[in-house]
Amino acid sequence: MARYTGPKTKIDRIFGEPILGNGKYLGKNPNPPGQHGANRKRKQLGEYALQLKEKQKAKYTYGVLERQFRSTFDEASRRKGVTGDNLIQLLEARLDNTVYRLGIVSSRPAARQLVSHKHITVNGEVVNIPSFRLKAGDIIGLKPKSDDNSAVTSMIKGKNPKINWLDWNETEKKGTFIAYPERENVPENIKVQLIVELYSK
Repeated sequence: MARYTGPKTKIDRIFGEPILGNGKYLGKNPNPPGQHGANRKRKQLGEYALQLKEKQKAKYTYGVLERQFRSTFDEASRRKGVTGDNLIQLLEARLDNTVYRLGIVSSRPAARQLVSHKHITVNGEVVNIPSFRLKAGDIIGLKPKSDDNSAVTSMIKGKNPKINWLDWNETEKKGTFIAYPERENVPENIKVQLIVELYSK
């Protein structure tokens, strides 16, 4: 299964944000990686560099490699509405991302692993494809054997109240994908217009 397996702190330092980790090392060394740190970088990035950096940030954030990201962008551009908003909505509708948003696990990589190891169900059926795209009304939960596994249930922390496009039932340990989110409700700091401009060249 294709995914990024390199050093997470290095990615956080490239973007100056906790993209893949909790960001605890950014306070110690916030400079970009490399022998000369911030000094080897130009003070001001060019237009193309800014667009490319934003695309890379989105890819690392959602754990998507280039081919799948491009395919998602192409679908977003075919849909009605604003392409950038469509792109974020499609990325947010991924099963691994939704498992993370519901608070079943604390990170997207952990959510991806949980899905891949067949712990997650959608509408009662086990789904082990992290990129599985959810639709409004889909119900996400743990399969019965996983629900009795303390190693799995101990990770559950519950949904952030600000994630209003999902509903979480603490008693049944099930979540509902209510609708695609509005762009302003998604907390990720991604300038989607720069990604659109990059792919429009």
